[in-house]
Amino acid sequence: MTTQVLASAVVLVTGVIWGGYWLPVRSIAERGLDGAWGTGAITAAAMIALLPFLIVNRGLLRGRDRVGMLSVLLGGAAFALYSIGFLYGKVALVVLLWFFSPVWSVLIARYLLRLQVPPLRLVAIAVGLAGLFIMLGGDGGFPAPRDLGEWMAFVGGGIWAFATAGMRLRSDLAPLPAAFLFSAGALVTSILAAPLLEPVPVIAAVDVPGVAVTVLVTGVLWWVLSIAGLMWAAVRLDPARVGILLMTEVVFGALSAALLAGESLSVAEGIGGGLVILCGLLEVWPVRAEGRRGAE
Repeated sequence: MTTQVLASAVVLVTGVIWGGYWLPVRSIAERGLDGAWGTGAITAAAMIALLPFLIVNRGLLRGRDRVGMLSVLLGGAAFALYSIGFLYGKVALVVLLWFFSPVWSVLIARYLLRLQVPPLRLVAIAVGLAGLFIMLGGDGGFPAPRDLGEWMAFVGGGIWAFATAGMRLRSDLAPLPAAFLFSAGALVTSILAAPLLEPVPVIAAVDVPGVAVTVLVTGVLWWVLSIAGLMWAAVRLDPARVGILLMTEVVFGALSAALLAGESLSVAEGIGGGLVILCGLLEVWPVRAEGRRGAE
């Protein structure tokens, strides 16, 4: 198995795992730790779990590329917005708006990195924009995110596209230190957002044992193990490919929300969401096609 195939598999599995991430996030909120306070607790737990490893291996962050480190922090900030968004929007729409990021990835490749963009990727942008307009404007309103959760996912997806480009080009961090910085970026973002979104939690109203267990499991499984794997894979793959492979999250997120939370998409939202997914497929197709031509 080649490194690129393994990295692709890791990203694919990460997408599946994150498809169910909304469940512990909402569970923590229902147990008394609402808004960004819950995401802050999760990311703090992840950092605490990783801290002993970094203490033993103190040199892992020393002398690393600063732009690469900043990109990892920025990626954590993006994921924090995504995490918080599940509490303020419909799960499927939050996930779909996050995965509008392939459009951002193409624009970054073309105008920021000055890379040659195949014509089919320009078609992908048009399809993605059409999907966005139908998904958000299908009720006759202006095609823009309608609630706080949707805005967080939309903005977070754009930030994530920039972050993955920076990680791909400049990051030289090992997976666990990268996961630590990623969680740090998310924690700082959560701390800044928390008092703006919800009041400071009253301890008496919090199910402390239930929250503690859920926070610990979520921090270790999602923010340590899966993010460490994602950080390892992201620097070995094209940013757009990372976004596409993570689209398994769309399927699992939408299905789990429909089955467990009773959230369903309207016809317009379904059609628009389908076009957003098609955008991702069109965006990654030229990469594969070029790879085949090169082999020939």
